[in-house]
Amino acid sequence: MSKIGQNPITIPSAVTVDIQHTAITVKGPKGELAYELPHFLKSEITEGILTITRKNDTKKQKSFHGLFRTLVQNAVTGVETVWSKRLEIVGTGYNGKMQGQGLVLKLGYSHPVVITPIDGVTLALEGNNIIIVSGIDRQLVGQVAQRIKSNKKPDAYKGKGIRYEGEHIKLKPGKKAKTA
Repeated sequence: MSKIGQNPITIPSAVTVDIQHTAITVKGPKGELAYELPHFLKSEITEGILTITRKNDTKKQKSFHGLFRTLVQNAVTGVETVWSKRLEIVGTGYNGKMQGQGLVLKLGYSHPVVITPIDGVTLALEGNNIIIVSGIDRQLVGQVAQRIKSNKKPDAYKGKGIRYEGEHIKLKPGKKAKTA
């Protein structure tokens, strides 16, 4: 079993953490996030360090301990510095443009794909082929980035589509390579 839940969380000076029984509220310069801990987890702050402890060592409690410790750590990091994911659009004629707060993508379909951002997530476009998804909630940023990517997954033969920046796609050989 992982021992992630036992690691302490250091709270930066710009971030305040408020604990009310099982509710944890994290406030910072970028925003505010709140989490409700299960009844068997207890949290306490001493000298700018937040620790989360569990009542006993059952498998369920250990897994929730690590999960909620990581969620609170991501919230502390997110309200201080924004989480972001970068996606790149690869393919001839594939591009995007901003339209208000939303994003319009041309991905080789007969119609443009319109993406509207969720509350707490901002979309930006660098050039016309790099999409930047950012926000304070790491889970929400990853979910929106995956939803954008699912509109046109990278092709296995030419690599065309939307992928994470730096993601390597293993291309399959075409028909000519197989016969040769």
